Amino acid sequence: MVHSIYKSDYGRKRIQTHYENYLDLLPFKVEREYIPTRFGNTHVLLAGPKSSEPIFVLQGGNCVNPITLSWFHTLAQTYRIYAPDTVGHPGFSEEKRISAVDNSFALWIEDLLQHYQIEKARFVGPSYGAGIILRLATYTPEKIISAALVAPAGIRLGSKRDMIKKILIPMFRYRWFSSSKALENLTDHMSKGTMKQINRQIIGDIFKYVKLEQEMPKLTERSELVNYTSPTVVITGTEDVFFPDLIVKPAATEIISNLQNSTYEMGHFPSEENLQKINEELRTFFANN
Repeated sequence: MVHSIYKSDYGRKRIQTHYENYLDLLPFKVEREYIPTRFGNTHVLLAGPKSSEPIFVLQGGNCVNPITLSWFHTLAQTYRIYAPDTVGHPGFSEEKRISAVDNSFALWIEDLLQHYQIEKARFVGPSYGAGIILRLATYTPEKIISAALVAPAGIRLGSKRDMIKKILIPMFRYRWFSSSKALENLTDHMSKGTMKQINRQIIGDIFKYVKLEQEMPKLTERSELVNYTSPTVVITGTEDVFFPDLIVKPAATEIISNLQNSTYEMGHFPSEENLQKINEELRTFFANN
């Protein structure tokens, strides 16, 4: 399968079926369309009032767009949501991967903004999606009105030892032996024991059927953001095995000038209770910025 991120056609169909089923669970109507970009066709989910101000929601890595879009569903009440499937990640966009270290993702976002004739917008990104926003902030900061980076990649990494012990070892056990205990173990570490069963099943299938993206977004340096002054909130989790608050929060303070920090007692995947609080915080943040 040339350039495919999937290990088989069966795997692609299984992941895309999860995607379609999850769309039916979203509490708002979703429109879908394909947009040509210099990196191939991008599948975009659109929601919210067409006349409202735009906000881009960028999906987490090695995940499917409807999962992370569901985390911020209240934004559809106020904004016109544009949620593209990240190229090179599970979903319906072009499967060939692009670099998260150079300006490729910034150019990808520029293509989408140009297509929709949007000069600048608000942005929300969990995990890998936050890293993409930081690439945009580095190369074309004027495109960002304000941004929310949730459990963000692209700032600092957590302990490699913890990631190996809590994520990689149980992931390989799950791949090799289809061990439900191993899947439960690793998803509990990802979510502080709060991951919904449907999300657990999808994450398990992604680990099993997808050639996982291993290149994380570049760790952003202070010098790269000298021209980025847009209001930004960084939301971190105390139990995030990938990007823990104790490491990410001080680093974010060093590199982002117009910053608001917020910490929740959560893992990399927020609980439903924390998502309610996060959505309330974002509603106020974006109303003021």
